[in-house]
Amino acid sequence: MKTSNRFFSGKVVWVTGSSRGIGRVIAGHLASLGASVVVHGTTPDSSRAFNEAESLAAVAQAIAAEHETKVLSVHGDLTKEKTVKDLAREIRSQLGQIDLLVNTAGGDIGAEGVSSPLAGKPRNNDALFISLEDLKSVLDRNLMTCILACREVAPEMMQRKSGSIVNFGSNDGLWGEEKSAIYSTAKAAVHQYTRCLALQLRPHNVRVNVIAPGAVMTARWKATRSYDAAKTVEGGTLDRYSRPIEIARVVEFLLSDASSYITGQVIRADGGVQCWPA
Repeated sequence: MKTSNRFFSGKVVWVTGSSRGIGRVIAGHLASLGASVVVHGTTPDSSRAFNEAESLAAVAQAIAAEHETKVLSVHGDLTKEKTVKDLAREIRSQLGQIDLLVNTAGGDIGAEGVSSPLAGKPRNNDALFISLEDLKSVLDRNLMTCILACREVAPEMMQRKSGSIVNFGSNDGLWGEEKSAIYSTAKAAVHQYTRCLALQLRPHNVRVNVIAPGAVMTARWKATRSYDAAKTVEGGTLDRYSRPIEIARVVEFLLSDASSYITGQVIRADGGVQCWPA
């Protein structure tokens, strides 16, 4: 264990899309704070796409060994309602009630998946000429996964009058993008869905917020673009790219009692790239 601050002990948190990238770091960080963590990928070997681990099971084993907490791995397509319900049932059977939910599943990934050219970015990735298959894939991957997971988990939180949900948007959802237009649209929808859900859950003492990251240096992020090497520094300036752990710390804040009166908010974590009202 790398910390004595285990204030999520006794809590079960499901982190969707956590086989690699930001989600994996979030899962590990919450485990370091004592949570029992559910790591999730679309397939058992989702983590292989950018050589981050041999398998989803290996990710779970590594987190459990490092942080001495329970870690369950589950896999399945969260755009399908039955899959979401089946996974939630498995989680409850193995770990108990789901106390916290983090929806990181998403990405500007078309119908061919991340193994396609450009690490999954759709061809003709604009507002008009993106293929219908890719358009539906991007919307489903970012918006429907979030909605279906919330629909499955939030009602039990309402009954207990306890719980917190963190959804993942993007600062791309807060301005126009000629490229990645459908991704931007989907993330803007996640922001609005979060606000709507927060209002519904407010009387039940359940908080829902959304994080809108800027550029985060993950393996896939680096594989999908050219980038400024000068901005890969780790500190000394905010005019740089962020590291996943910096996003994980925002998740920690939004799930914890430190943010007990914050709900329905879009929290930019972009180093100040966007400094105007949401």
